[in-house]
Amino acid sequence: MKLSELKNGETAVIVRLSGHGGFRKRIMEMGFIRGEKVKSVLDSPMHDPIKYHIMGYDISLRRGEADMIEVLPEEEAKKELTPAPSFSCFSACEECNGCACRSCTQRKVSTKKNNVINVALVGNPNSGKTSIFNALAGENEHVGNYSGVTIDAKTGSFNYKGYRINITDLPGTYSIAAYSPEEIYVRRHLFEQMPDIIINSVVASNVERNLYLTTELIDMNLRTVVALNMYDELLASGAKIDYEHLGGMMGIPMVPVIAKTGKGLDKLLDIVIELFEGKNSTIRHIHINYGNTLEGELAPLSERMHKASDLPYQFPVRYWALKLLEQDKEAIAQLHNCAELTEWQQMAGHAAKRIHTSLKIDVETAISDAKYGFINGALQETYTPGNKDTQKHTRRIDRLVANRWLGFPIFILVMWVMFYTVFLLGAYPQDWIDALFSFFGDFVTRFIPEGAIQDLIVDGIIGGVGSVAVFIPQILILYLFISLMEDSGYMARAAFIMDRLMHKMGLHGKSFIPMLMGFGCNVPAIMATRTIESHSSRIITILVTPFMSCSARLPVLVLFTGAFFPNHAPTVLISLYLLGIVVAVFTARLLRWTRFQKDETPFVMELPPYRIPTLRATLRHMWEKCEQYIRKIGTTILVATVIIWFLSYFPRPTESDNSTPANTEQMTESGYENSYIGMIGRAIEPALAPLGQNWRSSVAIITSIPAKELVVSTFGVLYSSDTEEGIESDLKESGDFSPRSAAAFLVFILLFFPCIATVATIATETGSRLWALFSVVYNTTVAWVAGYIVYIIGGLF
Repeated sequence: MKLSELKNGETAVIVRLSGHGGFRKRIMEMGFIRGEKVKSVLDSPMHDPIKYHIMGYDISLRRGEADMIEVLPEEEAKKELTPAPSFSCFSACEECNGCACRSCTQRKVSTKKNNVINVALVGNPNSGKTSIFNALAGENEHVGNYSGVTIDAKTGSFNYKGYRINITDLPGTYSIAAYSPEEIYVRRHLFEQMPDIIINSVVASNVERNLYLTTELIDMNLRTVVALNMYDELLASGAKIDYEHLGGMMGIPMVPVIAKTGKGLDKLLDIVIELFEGKNSTIRHIHINYGNTLEGELAPLSERMHKASDLPYQFPVRYWALKLLEQDKEAIAQLHNCAELTEWQQMAGHAAKRIHTSLKIDVETAISDAKYGFINGALQETYTPGNKDTQKHTRRIDRLVANRWLGFPIFILVMWVMFYTVFLLGAYPQDWIDALFSFFGDFVTRFIPEGAIQDLIVDGIIGGVGSVAVFIPQILILYLFISLMEDSGYMARAAFIMDRLMHKMGLHGKSFIPMLMGFGCNVPAIMATRTIESHSSRIITILVTPFMSCSARLPVLVLFTGAFFPNHAPTVLISLYLLGIVVAVFTARLLRWTRFQKDETPFVMELPPYRIPTLRATLRHMWEKCEQYIRKIGTTILVATVIIWFLSYFPRPTESDNSTPANTEQMTESGYENSYIGMIGRAIEPALAPLGQNWRSSVAIITSIPAKELVVSTFGVLYSSDTEEGIESDLKESGDFSPRSAAAFLVFILLFFPCIATVATIATETGSRLWALFSVVYNTTVAWVAGYIVYIIGGLF
């Protein structure tokens, strides 16, 4: 029977895997191997994907992927399956005892005592790897509870017992193959940077699946220490693990760690120093036994490669031979300078065919089975499962938030509460900050005489920067909600709930996470698309993410909705966010119908257990984003505000100008209109006039190109006045906007192409400037058309 035919609550045993390529490799790495028990737990609200439980953790698969996995009830499986070999048998590499053999010696890493140790931190997604990094290095890297938060290497340094330790937090990955961008990134870092020590973060309560990555580090023969993280969860389950014995069997020291409290980190660092100094007695090089058939083909290939003098020394010969048997493209690229590469590939190709003929499975499957056999054999001697159900709370919550009838309403409610709180709760400190800047402006006015200097400082710097700074509370509240969703595990459930809907829209289920992150900032959201294995889905997600209204647009939206739709501000705000989503969906379907017509990438995503976010992690995340916003105010926005002021202040009208108005207000208005910025506004005003916009709003749209917050700064300069109500009152009383034209302006700013930083990120992540240019042209066109439609419809009412 097919895995998709299992009813919720039923358990079966995997007997066969269909499919090929990346999907087959990924699900094997995640534990879907012959003889493993799997349980169907929960259907998503639209009955696709399905949540399964395997190897102590939850994972989601679409029905189409589950159809490629054959299972049998446990009793029938016992009759059909022969006992899988437990490869507790391994061989220590005796040649490595003091010699420098080319066949298995790790690269020459000096153990000479110096005061610098370079450490690489690797581990599965959700293994607490970044928590270890933050606890050790004190960096403000966010700890997210779903795959893909760590999308780039983060480096920190600290001192410990006379050593300067440089630690690099590498992207979370299930293996070090060449399937995903994270895997390629990690392998290249280990190959090119050659860290002295590897810290392998492993979830203590789920060692079976997590140790798969460790076996690859064994093949690479890198000096490694395993951090058994979240050790408190293992103890809470009643399980026991003899980590010293397990470490001795695998030739890798293991240390219990609780990163969130810092427990065990000193011992971990002590082991790092011991490994660096060559004083640890546990560390040794072993060979995982891959079985007679595979070992019989591996030996002659290794022997042939052993004779080469141009083989890269970063990894041992046996590792390179394994990768050639797997026909690993990344490894082949790394060996491209080897003179005998073609002969090795031919030899490996013939060997792979013989392995397939003998075992009836491909090389990758044979190697994965052997690795899990090795892990199972080691755990049989060292691990005692617990008798306490630690997942019951997760299952209860999932039955509610992923319920067929309640899943979508709960998600919509969460989004509504988020935006309503942003608008309502953020208004109070916003008034306080506004009053503070007003007081500061009045204070400066008393000491600086009237003229250009006073105008620059009061109206340009204080007024312009202050008009953006008042939205810091809203930014903090928005990131608070995003942080809580990420750290609690709900973000992954949102992707699980939305997958089928996203699939119908031409997107991938994993696309939902970057798109939701886009409400915070488009730049990291676009970078987070690296977790999407499908090239076409990744490109589409990158191009539609800018339609998610980022926090930089929030000040503009809050300003205009409060000024022109005060009685319905939260509803209008939510409607704008929904409009961005609708346009993103339309764009995705358009790209799928035209440029990217086919996408068969599976939806395979871990669903981590729910955890209560720590106050420390949440506050760190909020402060990190707030710090970025404040830094942006003090740099980009400050400089741009001064430039805007200069362009609006000059040229000054002369006393002989007969057209100069008599009163000050008219003089100011005339001065702005005849200034450089007024000239620019009038030049582009005809293009935006059909949307009900004048030269001032045209200028604001142009100044939004570096950063969307500059719209508020621009209006802060152009509408500067002595009224106590502030810019919101100035906008309403200016007569430049009606609710109709204000709505058109909001829609245009919402859909207008993103800031320069986002455009640059699109070019980098897609590898093409053409896609960045497409985003600029397409988004601007869509913004104009949508704004025009809103303006026309507004006229009907």
